[in-house]
Amino acid sequence: MQQSAKMLRLNAIHDAIEQLRVLAAVFERRREALAREVGLTVEQWRVLEEVATEHFMPSMFARSRESSQAAVSKILRQLLDTGVILSAISNGDRRQRVYALTAKGRRMLDALRASRQRAIAAVWAPLPADELAAFRKFARKLTARIEAYAEDERTDGLKSDARRRASWR
Repeated sequence: MQQSAKMLRLNAIHDAIEQLRVLAAVFERRREALAREVGLTVEQWRVLEEVATEHFMPSMFARSRESSQAAVSKILRQLLDTGVILSAISNGDRRQRVYALTAKGRRMLDALRASRQRAIAAVWAPLPADELAAFRKFARKLTARIEAYAEDERTDGLKSDARRRASWR
């Protein structure tokens, strides 16, 4: 009987992991569809959102996204080429470039935000408040557990690397 309960628990865990994978995939496909509606990729959308803040710095954006500066530069060139953003040399520091949305970029971003709001109204708003609260609580808890596990793995990996290097001496 104990073995059966363990198998049921393990099956439930695996199903939960699969449902999370499916949810993440559906969410990502939806983001891609929203971006495509206005002729962008998800990555271009992310950069466009950041440029709209008026405090956009490509190097910091790349770091925060764990991306390369070359990848961000490529996206910026694409957005410049399509007339969605403008680029100018900064008045405060001539080594810096300043990016801003064009009217076309603002219209794209407005359309994206409107589409996203419609999706939120259709999908999330009808959910009962207690279910949203439970989901938020669970998502925070799961995120913290995954991040703690990853940190432990990283720390253990560093310790193993140090032991391995010490044994070579």
